[in-house]
Amino acid sequence: MAAWRRRAAAVLAATLVAFSPLTACSGSAAGQIDYAVDGALVTYNTNTVTGAASAGAQAFSRTLTGFGYHGPDGQVVADHDFGTVSVVGGAPLVLDYQIADNAVYSDGKPVTCDDMVLTWAAHSGKFGGFDAATQAGYIDIAGIDCQPGQKKARVSFAPDRSVVDYDELFTATSLMPSHVIADDLGVNVTASLLGKNMPAVERIAQRWNTIWDLKPGLDTKHFPSSGPYKIESVLNDGGVVLVANERWWGPKPMTKRITVWPQKADIQDRLNNGSIDVADVAAGSSGSVITPDNYRRTDAPSDGIQQLIFAPNGRFADTLVRRAVASCTPRDVIARDAGVPIANSRLHTAAEDAIAQAENVPEAAQFVKANPDAARGALGGAPLTVRIGYRAPNARLAATVGAIAKACAPAGITVSDVTSDTTGPQTLRDGKIDVLLATAGGAAGSGSTGSPAMDAYTLHTGNGNNLPGYSNGQIDGIISALAVSADPAELVRLLAESAPVLWADMPTLPLYRQQRTLMASKKMYAVTANPTRWGAGWNMDRWVLVR
Repeated sequence: MAAWRRRAAAVLAATLVAFSPLTACSGSAAGQIDYAVDGALVTYNTNTVTGAASAGAQAFSRTLTGFGYHGPDGQVVADHDFGTVSVVGGAPLVLDYQIADNAVYSDGKPVTCDDMVLTWAAHSGKFGGFDAATQAGYIDIAGIDCQPGQKKARVSFAPDRSVVDYDELFTATSLMPSHVIADDLGVNVTASLLGKNMPAVERIAQRWNTIWDLKPGLDTKHFPSSGPYKIESVLNDGGVVLVANERWWGPKPMTKRITVWPQKADIQDRLNNGSIDVADVAAGSSGSVITPDNYRRTDAPSDGIQQLIFAPNGRFADTLVRRAVASCTPRDVIARDAGVPIANSRLHTAAEDAIAQAENVPEAAQFVKANPDAARGALGGAPLTVRIGYRAPNARLAATVGAIAKACAPAGITVSDVTSDTTGPQTLRDGKIDVLLATAGGAAGSGSTGSPAMDAYTLHTGNGNNLPGYSNGQIDGIISALAVSADPAELVRLLAESAPVLWADMPTLPLYRQQRTLMASKKMYAVTANPTRWGAGWNMDRWVLVR
């Protein structure tokens, strides 16, 4: 993002956070807001592969705070309530982090650098067992200087690995309460990790992966908050109730209670009867939703690319099989039905600009219109059955699968829709489907971090959310270079170099940029769209519903 745009967006974000709607209108603030999102709420830990693909980021950005949050343009805005970051060295990059002296979890335990060490360890790739979605940025950290229990840390990066988007690290939803695992296992988490006590590390990783799973009747002691809201309960139908955190040391939330609801098929009915105040979902996912007169609607592009993500095993481990399905997929029809252009982006996921155009290479042209003859030829005339899944309900994606099935049938390829409301990355990993229809990392929503360089790691060898299991040394080198380059000309060169390789290997097939629909009651204030996976929930503590 250009520097001027960052500054402008940061000013806007600060303005929205400070805005108090009750000074601009009559009426009193409601005590409860109902907020619908387009993914499941299955874990408090949005850093696992499943968690990153869920709607957890939309729900918990003001429950688990960090050194920054993603503002309305997807840019990172510094959160000085939480702490500060200072650059103390440039070659190699060295950062000093200072957590606020009064930062404390809702259970009374202090927020410390131990939480940063756990986050780094989980994402760094240096320790086995952690099911982290991504290593982006953290893999380049050479070490963290943290004295257990203290509120400051020095983070040193490896030589020549000055990550441009270092402000994407240790942000909202990335820092989990390490003391929960320490108390549960009776271990010193930081000492175990920095001392490489591998038996203890293995136990820590197992708990990091699962201890924050969300289920009705959960024990809230495992789910402390470092933000304006905390979890009160999980409802039987998957909703999560957030209430004001009385130990939050920053500005108090404007609304005391927000219930976050995973999207169901009844969203039109809920809008009609006013039982949802804010809905932040993929455009078309609930069909042709009619906006009631008492709601305002915003449609905007996300930074997520809707794509076919091919399974890493079985018949789809064969490049020819992946290319066959890509050949008969009518990308032109699918994009037209979504009302947007075809997207050719795999490594640059931000909204279209000159850099993103670098991936529009000639090799992509043969995969625009359905070509059943090419598909049949790639398979040598052999029949193929393809199971495609996505998180249901989603009318737009159901139509997409239908379009693929119709176009591929003449090639002898039988496409079946095998979706459910639990379909996601694990479904693909378990071999229950052959293709996952989703955005980056298997997300139902945007899936984007807001940083194209960070998003590119979905195709880096060994990355958790590299769901196709793709491995190519040349592409790894390009992705690694993207993370440390701020030169637009170099970015264009790298992306142009990557595109022919990826079109040949076909680990994924990009379709179009996912559009977002944000609907909010006209009595709601301070609700703003966001193109990243944090969505509109980035500033939910400033939301007000006026009765």
